[in-house]
Amino acid sequence: MIDVEPLGPVFGAKVSGCDLGLLDDATFAQIRAGLVKHEVLVFENQDITSDQQIALGRRFGELSVSPFSPSSTDDPELIILDNDGDSRRPLTDVWHSDETFRLEPPMATILRSRIVPAYGGDTMFASMTAAYDRLSERMKAYLCGLTATHGHGRFGRILADDPERIDILQRVMKEHPMAHHPVVRVHPESGRKAIFVNSHFTTRIDGVGDDESAAILDFLLRQNLVAEVQLRVRWKPDQVVMWDNRSVQHYAPNDYLPQRRRMERVTIKGDTPVGDGPPPPPVLGGVVPRNTGESVGGDGTEVGAVRAMDN
Repeated sequence: MIDVEPLGPVFGAKVSGCDLGLLDDATFAQIRAGLVKHEVLVFENQDITSDQQIALGRRFGELSVSPFSPSSTDDPELIILDNDGDSRRPLTDVWHSDETFRLEPPMATILRSRIVPAYGGDTMFASMTAAYDRLSERMKAYLCGLTATHGHGRFGRILADDPERIDILQRVMKEHPMAHHPVVRVHPESGRKAIFVNSHFTTRIDGVGDDESAAILDFLLRQNLVAEVQLRVRWKPDQVVMWDNRSVQHYAPNDYLPQRRRMERVTIKGDTPVGDGPPPPPVLGGVVPRNTGESVGGDGTEVGAVRAMDN
């Protein structure tokens, strides 16, 4: 039986009493349920191999292969994040959900520490379900049904400026065209709603003017900065952290450089995000239609659609 200890009043938990390399079905089911409930799970003293980490990820589902991040030569699903003072600056110091440029973004991520710095190198998390719950009812009503465009973020901008790697960006853009996801995502397992835009990949709110898009997106991107929805995890050797990418964002400061920090990561494929309502009605000639569908009259008979300009 595993022991689950909350790490904060809002989300996050430390799990003990298990070996992630030797999980029976019942214990794995507890961990999966705990991930949905707590959103971030921390496991200490997990001296598992890379093969065992990959096997653990596959128990959740098919693994994703990143088109951008450095991976193992033998196992492309295993992302190697090995940085020190001589490395190119990591691109992790921005709030984001993993790979939302995909039409089906990852459901979860499993990160394992191999070499940790003496200080710095923490990972910060924000519960976007808690952030959504803090919104006013008026704002929730406005966001209902909206979608946003997700591009390739910092990865795309860096590759676009590098003539030797522009072919990588062109290939990725062909394989992963711009995605349009709900601004508010309904979790497929818990049913909870979460803000699903992030600073790394989200470029604009769809279906509104540039000024309105910028204002709303700026407001939403500041919601993970509220301390009450945050959790900070300090890394130890042989520590594993898994998080629910459908409801959590993360940020990894580069404050540990030039110390060395080596992490290994697997990412589990997800599904198509589902929003919290139908899209808003189209704007026709600057007037929002009051009714563009069939309705039922007082005698129970079906009546035709009301035109946008009818009184």
